[in-house]
Amino acid sequence: MLKKIVVIFLLMFTFILPQSFAETHESDAFIIVNKTTHRLALIKNNRIVMQVPVGTGRTPQLTPEGLFHVVVMVKNPYYIKKNIPGGSPKNPLGTRWIGFDAWGTNGRIYGVHGNNNPASIGYNVSSGCIRLYNKDVERLYDQMSLHTPIFVTSSSKTMTQLAQEQQVIR
Repeated sequence: MLKKIVVIFLLMFTFILPQSFAETHESDAFIIVNKTTHRLALIKNNRIVMQVPVGTGRTPQLTPEGLFHVVVMVKNPYYIKKNIPGGSPKNPLGTRWIGFDAWGTNGRIYGVHGNNNPASIGYNVSSGCIRLYNKDVERLYDQMSLHTPIFVTSSSKTMTQLAQEQQVIR
């Protein structure tokens, strides 16, 4: 009986252990955001295929850091806070919402998104989200999928160095 319990426990435990990037993600996309340099990189097939400027949180604490996963993807998102429909030029979320699961959220609090104020890109301006030009977020959106890992950091390292540390570029 004790042997059965131990085997069951071990089987259950192996399913909750953290898995590697290759095991948890169907495609090879990986996103890195560097808050220090205000840059986002998309890595696919062992190389950086896109690198664009971003806007991040007004203070360093507002934009969460760590390894997260994309859990929500929406075209022309509705901005609930001010009742602005998707597709409206007044919508501060722009044309795409890529929500990630930072700090135990459900992908509807923190995200990578477009914007209606291009002058805000490259600065610390948001309430915690990562802003892109609409053309850049549309391109990013089309090259990734749900469950894509997103690594957010503050670093003086290059995107290549960060990608090598995350083992998405060798």
